Amino acid sequence: MPEWLTASFTQPTVDWRVLALRLATAALFGLVVSVIYRGTRDVSRESASFPGTLVLLCVLIAMVTQVIGDNIALAFSLVGALSIVRFRTAVRDTKDTAFVIFAVAVGMAIGAGQPLVGIGGVVATGIVAWLFRDASSEPQRGARRTYDLTVRMASDAAAEPQMRDVLSRHGVTAEPIHGSTAKKGTALRIVYRTLLPPDAAPQALIRDLANVAGVQSVNLRQTRTQA
Repeated sequence: MPEWLTASFTQPTVDWRVLALRLATAALFGLVVSVIYRGTRDVSRESASFPGTLVLLCVLIAMVTQVIGDNIALAFSLVGALSIVRFRTAVRDTKDTAFVIFAVAVGMAIGAGQPLVGIGGVVATGIVAWLFRDASSEPQRGARRTYDLTVRMASDAAAEPQMRDVLSRHGVTAEPIHGSTAKKGTALRIVYRTLLPPDAAPQALIRDLANVAGVQSVNLRQTRTQA
């Protein structure tokens, strides 16, 4: 067997103190990444577990990098093993994807024993993320809140006029932005971009719309705030 192939399968000895120090450092850097994420992103509509996932990802990548080292065979093996991993929840924003890559890069730097690269990356990325941070989504006093209203109704039902009456009674303006069929053409699914006044009650609006004859389901999701 060639010497280079034998060397590739030789497991190096890992100093447990170095390993513990690197994993602890990766956890610390992961916390910094999570803090930067919380400080620059609007997390009101994101999963509460995402910041913690960034910390775990940083530690795991540091561990994987430590395992690989200079072993080419292990590198190819781990690439094949990790390729079966799939995100069950889609990352809806490109900035969130960037933070995932951020955590991966920092974890690799720590696992490879290059903390200065990790420090430089954290500082540079933190500054850029702060410069392009999200605006607060908390509604200001007197602001009109923007929602996407999704209504599914029977295709043969004349529910549109009654729905307009309900929206008018609640002081809501609505504009259709998308429509499609559902249940093999027996139902219609219409999405409206709506503006709700500050004193409007979303629960009451949903209840009144659901009571309209022919309406099968109602979904109201806040998107952004309008002044």
